[in-house]
Amino acid sequence: MSDNDQVAAEHSQGGVYSSKGKEFARDTNYITTRIVADPTPGADEYPVEPGRYRLVAARACPWANRTIIVRRLLGLEDVISLGLPGPTHDADSWTFDLDPGGVDPVLGIHKLKDAYEKRFPGYPRGITVPAVVEEATGEVVTNDFAQITLDFSTEWTQFHREGAPDLWPVHLRDEMAPIMKRIYTEVNNGVYRCGFAGTQEAYEAAHERLWVALDWLEEHLADRRYLMGPHITEADVRLFTTLVRFDPVYHGHFKCNRQKLAEMPVLWAYARDLFQTPGFGDTVDFEQIKQHYYIVHTDINPSQIVPVGPDLSNWLTPHGREALSDDPWGGGTAPEPA
Repeated sequence: MSDNDQVAAEHSQGGVYSSKGKEFARDTNYITTRIVADPTPGADEYPVEPGRYRLVAARACPWANRTIIVRRLLGLEDVISLGLPGPTHDADSWTFDLDPGGVDPVLGIHKLKDAYEKRFPGYPRGITVPAVVEEATGEVVTNDFAQITLDFSTEWTQFHREGAPDLWPVHLRDEMAPIMKRIYTEVNNGVYRCGFAGTQEAYEAAHERLWVALDWLEEHLADRRYLMGPHITEADVRLFTTLVRFDPVYHGHFKCNRQKLAEMPVLWAYARDLFQTPGFGDTVDFEQIKQHYYIVHTDINPSQIVPVGPDLSNWLTPHGREALSDDPWGGGTAPEPA
């Protein structure tokens, strides 16, 4: 793999490749600054303030897609603005290819790297999405994708829409934490472990590990509509962004090909259920997803040819999951149409 390929992959998904012959390892050193309702004096914290921050989140990226979904479910669209980089980028940074002139209309920058460098000159790590940027200063605040969505749920409550779901309920957190950890290590990151394995042995071990987790989820979801029971939570958001990319990308591009998602009855119905739920499928752009993976990962796909298929119209077919629960919002309501 060339140096540019490796840098592009790091900037793409926050991951780093280990040397050939070893398994994929992800760089998990993020900017841990938080945005909180009541900052502690002297702490690395910014205050919650509507109109102050811009979420930069590419629709192509599963980690960024999470933040777009949660922002929409909680009704924070008018409180935190959204910048959308294009699906492909150079080895240096995510870029704002979708905007006129390739410039983000609020931040006035071509590359997300500029926001990182504004706060941390010579920033040494990958330029990742999602990132929250302070609009007035143009400085990145945080790129800690896992914490961003939890803080949207717990620190921005004053600005949640009426009827917003409780995605991180206190009474379920002890039960949710290990499930979300398993989803992250075995599924969200597991597909990358397959795709970027350096040897046949590393790939086969990663493939086995991934399917152990997917088989567990197939069983776990057989008698409950969502991961934690009758209502949607953060855990479902985290699983959905991998499942929705599975057949279009991970099955072929990352060689996660024991089965297609569409061949797993429970997980396929669960994924379609979420896709058809306001806030989930309306944040997904399959074309951008395919363009990103097949064009950016030139070490895996040197031709950069983007597959025409698969046929994705089946995402809108009936799923029958309503029989397991008729209250996805936990007493709340769905977000308004996008």
